[in-house]
Amino acid sequence: MSKNTSRFLAIAAASLSIGIGAAYAAQPSGMGGMGHGGPGGWHNHFMQEINKLHGQLNLNADQQKLWQSALDTMKQNREAMRANHKQMRDQFKSMQQQPILDLNAMHAAHEKIAQQDAQLREQTSAAWLNFYNSLDDQQKTTVSTALKQHFAKMEQRHEKMRERWQQHHGDAPASAARS
Repeated sequence: MSKNTSRFLAIAAASLSIGIGAAYAAQPSGMGGMGHGGPGGWHNHFMQEINKLHGQLNLNADQQKLWQSALDTMKQNREAMRANHKQMRDQFKSMQQQPILDLNAMHAAHEKIAQQDAQLREQTSAAWLNFYNSLDDQQKTTVSTALKQHFAKMEQRHEKMRERWQQHHGDAPASAARS
């Protein structure tokens, strides 16, 4: 496997973990139930995918430690991001009680949370990339296949969304959105 291909796959793996992790972390606390496709929501589906991949990799002891470290980092950072978002929502609610909104303070609070969340996402990505870099070529192929399947499903979902948009709003806005 060439260095560029390996780097691309590492970036793709990081993108997947960031993308899924961010979507997962950003959901409000009450959304683990029946929303997003049924019991367990995004969390249940995500953990099923992760566990399925884990079972296919046949990890050695060192790789298993790195896997667990990445998983723990992801879970801890998810909880930290949820706490950050709750804090921001509470702070915004409090600020809205003022007769004149302090948009500078609201912006500063939002930027602070965004920076903290960016650091948490970077920690999560680094942990997953550390794990990924410990894999042999066969294991990386397994991860790559899983990622490609995930990307294909994402594209199918986007295509369905485009079709629904066109049905409800006509072709002009949808084609303009793609440009």
